[in-house]
Amino acid sequence: MIKKLRYLLILLVMLSQILGASGCLWYSPLLPSPTPSSPAPDVPKNSSDYINPSWSIPATDIISEPLPDIASVVREVRPSVVSVTTEITVRDIFQREYTQSAAGSGVIIDDMGYIITNNHVVDGANNIQVELADGRIVPAETVGTDDLTDLAVLKIEAPEISYAKLGDSSSLVVGDWAVAIGNALGEGISATQGIISRLNVSLAIQGNALSDLIQTTAAINPGNSGGPLLNMAGEVIGITSIKLSSVDVESMGYAISINSAEPVITALIQQGYVSRPWLGVALYTVNAYVAAQFDLVVDEGVLVGKVFVDSPADIAGLKEGDVITHIDKNKITNTDDLFQSINNSEIGQQVKIVFVRGDDQSEQITWATLVESPPPWD
Repeated sequence: MIKKLRYLLILLVMLSQILGASGCLWYSPLLPSPTPSSPAPDVPKNSSDYINPSWSIPATDIISEPLPDIASVVREVRPSVVSVTTEITVRDIFQREYTQSAAGSGVIIDDMGYIITNNHVVDGANNIQVELADGRIVPAETVGTDDLTDLAVLKIEAPEISYAKLGDSSSLVVGDWAVAIGNALGEGISATQGIISRLNVSLAIQGNALSDLIQTTAAINPGNSGGPLLNMAGEVIGITSIKLSSVDVESMGYAISINSAEPVITALIQQGYVSRPWLGVALYTVNAYVAAQFDLVVDEGVLVGKVFVDSPADIAGLKEGDVITHIDKNKITNTDDLFQSINNSEIGQQVKIVFVRGDDQSEQITWATLVESPPPWD
């Protein structure tokens, strides 16, 4: 019996390490048994009905003063925080489709009903509903999503709604009080408090590099994703996104700084997506397996799996099977390196690309002029 318990403990520790860095989305444990169903409908595209090219962050001429206590902060902002419930069609091991429910959080940012949340909260959702502080449950439409920053904007149509004020995350210092409000564990809106532990944090999560994160000791739990992190003036200084979780880690939650989020939010509302420099290739990280499979003489870089027609890569002469090793002076060892190098460039900028091609794996150089990324629905 003791031996079995030891094996179980080891398994749980390994599982906790595997899930060490995770988003704060909460999947309901009370799911119906998988049952065969008809094919799921296509996931709707971002709703152009709610794209507003003239939208801007609501301005205020009032200088916010710190509120007297945490209870006052919660009382001020709680009405603008919503529970987000999504339905996602998934398949079991027998490829039978069933609907899975998940819960997250969001915060209303203006009187028109725009809501900030995380991309991973609504990614792939067939149906999205939000519950307001007064108990009203209303449908929500996706205005735009951005997986690179893990941000999304929803839109609801509801009268008499409250909204939160956005603050200035550049004014934060380590040790400042912070309050997190969200739909923890999918059980309704709750609040936790802590301090700002670290600023300008960068983390690689599930192949995506998030930067300018705020680390906080405020307890972050599954379901908190997309909820606000607040200062003592009741202003949103971050959007709760992820936590580190293992048997050896405590009180390490992270929020996307609001100063980094604002231009993304504005772009999503104004045009439905974020414009970035675009090269126009589909890539794979070169490792020992990839190098052996494609008989490459290089063991690091990125393998071009596809070149989009008429893209900058196509015009520059890149071909499927090429291995990119450098962009300008930046060494490229994986796809994250390449995406970061491109994203740090400007639309219209010409970049030098060093790549390896052909049976002789000769190193070659070309130049590509980056263009604006196409809308995700193209």
